Amino acid sequence: MNGRFEQVYGLHQVFLQSVAKHPDRPALRVEGETYSYRALFGHAAALAATLQAADRNDLPPMVGIFANRSLPVYSGLLGTLMAGRALVPLNPTFPAERTRQMIEQSGLRVLVADAGALDRLEAALEDLDTPLVVLLPQTEDAAPLRTRWPAHRFLAMGEIAAPDDWQPATAQPDDLACLFFTSGSTGTPKGVGVLHRNALRFVAMSLERYRDFGLGCEDRFSQFYDITFDSSMFDLYVSWAFGACLCCPSAREWFNPNRYIADEALTVIDITPSAGHAMNRRNGWREGRFPALRLCRFGGEALAMDLAEAMARAAPNARIDNAYGPTECTVDSAYYLWDPETSPAECEHGMVPIGYPGNQVTLTVVDEALRPVAAGEEGELLIGGPQVTPGYWHDPERTARAFVRPPWSDAIHYRTGDLVRCPQPGHPLIFLGRLDHQIKIAGVRIELGEVEQALREAARTDEAVAVGWPRTRSGASGIAAFVVGGHTDDDALRQQLRSRLPNVMVPRHIHNLDALPLNANGKVDRKALLAWLEESERTNG
Repeated sequence: MNGRFEQVYGLHQVFLQSVAKHPDRPALRVEGETYSYRALFGHAAALAATLQAADRNDLPPMVGIFANRSLPVYSGLLGTLMAGRALVPLNPTFPAERTRQMIEQSGLRVLVADAGALDRLEAALEDLDTPLVVLLPQTEDAAPLRTRWPAHRFLAMGEIAAPDDWQPATAQPDDLACLFFTSGSTGTPKGVGVLHRNALRFVAMSLERYRDFGLGCEDRFSQFYDITFDSSMFDLYVSWAFGACLCCPSAREWFNPNRYIADEALTVIDITPSAGHAMNRRNGWREGRFPALRLCRFGGEALAMDLAEAMARAAPNARIDNAYGPTECTVDSAYYLWDPETSPAECEHGMVPIGYPGNQVTLTVVDEALRPVAAGEEGELLIGGPQVTPGYWHDPERTARAFVRPPWSDAIHYRTGDLVRCPQPGHPLIFLGRLDHQIKIAGVRIELGEVEQALREAARTDEAVAVGWPRTRSGASGIAAFVVGGHTDDDALRQQLRSRLPNVMVPRHIHNLDALPLNANGKVDRKALLAWLEESERTNG
């Protein structure tokens, strides 16, 4: 197989190289089945060849993956890349309106959908004027869908195949590999395009780091992250680059991830701190519970010191690594390796440091004029290097604000909006909070402005504010909202919000006010609203 793949360039090359090296080793465990690299390649090649045959030249070169915890997730991701297309991960559990927004913004004309997503697929097709080509690798008979939706073209299981002489496509470094959608302050999701060179540099940096940890083809990686979350790129492409086996739990197995880790003999897990706190409740991470684990990566939000200590006790043979990085800089930008002896003294306010830059990444702490601050001073973190993406999809104004060329460099840097302390030489970078109105809940980055826009429209008011509440050491565990006039029924308002926002973005509590508090600059005083929530909790608690 080496001769077939050695000239291929692109994110999919890391998978193809492992297919060539050890085709019969396990590549994927999903839905109770294990697929070898050879078998997974076969499924992905069938989708890729069908995409190429079914796709007209005038269609945008992107494919949406509308599937969850199934073989079509992985054959769809790989098949899309192997067909020379860019992939757009979609979540079937998201509201149909949000899915339609992503389809329209990205210009998608092709979808891969699994059997479990069919009901949600039909809801997404409502009010969608653009005709789609939909591949259904788990559906035997697409006739009912063709009858109901004659404007769209559906290809069922028997129509998806690859000729014997089929070859994977190659990409160019600046071709788009993935388009991830994150929360947007304007009320609609914002897209971040990751190029093949960005993604391949991330994989290379991960291999550079974790080869020293002893990882290799014998390892078994978790796939706990949803594919719409950029952190899933570590699970997928780094595991396949190592030639390891990627293990995806079913929805039922995800209810008890601790048991899944043990039952599947996982050696590498990648989770958010919020998921870790949930897994550790009721002594879930008792001492010595995970002797097979060799690496536990935390990412997506700030990591509490006590959680790192708990995992270190539960997995005595594992390295505990705190990974930091925004989607705009392709997953990881910095790392902090937990040391039970020295790390507690380097933590501040009970939180683990961001750490040190990855290979070829530059981290610079700057003031408001984008000038570097002195060691020990606070400022905004700028990230530079080959993993910095081109910007926001079809949004030049937002891109110009966030992707900047500081006066001391010719290279584009990303403004993270994260407040950090510039470290003394030899010391790790410390995260202090956000400079804007973003929060993270369970690792999901949320623009509170998007929640506020949805509130204003649903409540028919011009004044609505959302804050992260209750607050946690890693961000917030939910959202509280304040509305001036415009509605009377909180339950009905929340139901409207669920029709357009993921559940994690729907406020748990909505408070009616006569007026919003203002600070001395005439802006909404969010600190006063948080203080009001704290006082209400004490009074009612």
